[in-house]
Amino acid sequence: MYQFFLKGRDPISSLTHFIGACLSLLATIILVFQSVSLQETSLLMIVSVSVFGLSLIALYSASSYYHFLKGTPEQELFFRKVDHAMIYVLIAGSYTPICLNFMEKKEGIIFVTAIWIVAFIGIIIKIFWMDAPRWLSTSIYLLMGWAIVFDINAFNSIPKDCLRLLIMEGVSYSIGAIIYIIKKPNISPEFGFHEIFHIFIMIGSLFHFLAVLLYVL
Repeated sequence: MYQFFLKGRDPISSLTHFIGACLSLLATIILVFQSVSLQETSLLMIVSVSVFGLSLIALYSASSYYHFLKGTPEQELFFRKVDHAMIYVLIAGSYTPICLNFMEKKEGIIFVTAIWIVAFIGIIIKIFWMDAPRWLSTSIYLLMGWAIVFDINAFNSIPKDCLRLLIMEGVSYSIGAIIYIIKKPNISPEFGFHEIFHIFIMIGSLFHFLAVLLYVL
């Protein structure tokens, strides 16, 4: 498999997120099957975990394809925009099952709607201002990711064991974001800050998957 990805523009990044896409597909199947199998399931639960799973698949598929692509400058720019836009989709998708299943119904809907609106605004910014400073877009990602801590009622509605996994997720994403901003460390020409950033994102996604699987379902 690695020999195939060596044909790509960024082999390691493309390969790691291809693995992430495959694992995301498996995770989505597990979450949806589990949600349907519950005795006290609901359409809201099934839809919310499906949204999270699809957002995982979207991010890792878009990222893998973009880093593999050797196209024209216009093609690469287009898929770079898609790649970056999917980060907003994943953040909003990650909030969806947590907020809709732990928070009061009205509050959860309001919170999730607000997060998706911010995600949509972020996507629009990426489309029309792709060259925005790295620190700016990364700061927006982090603010969205940690937004729930500013809502005490929402924060307190999450079970403590689930919260621990979500905090570990947030820390993983934050470490990855810092690495992305400072562009360090660079272990080798083939394995630099960008590849390390991708790995921390995958670790964060794993923590969130476990939080949804173990405590939402």
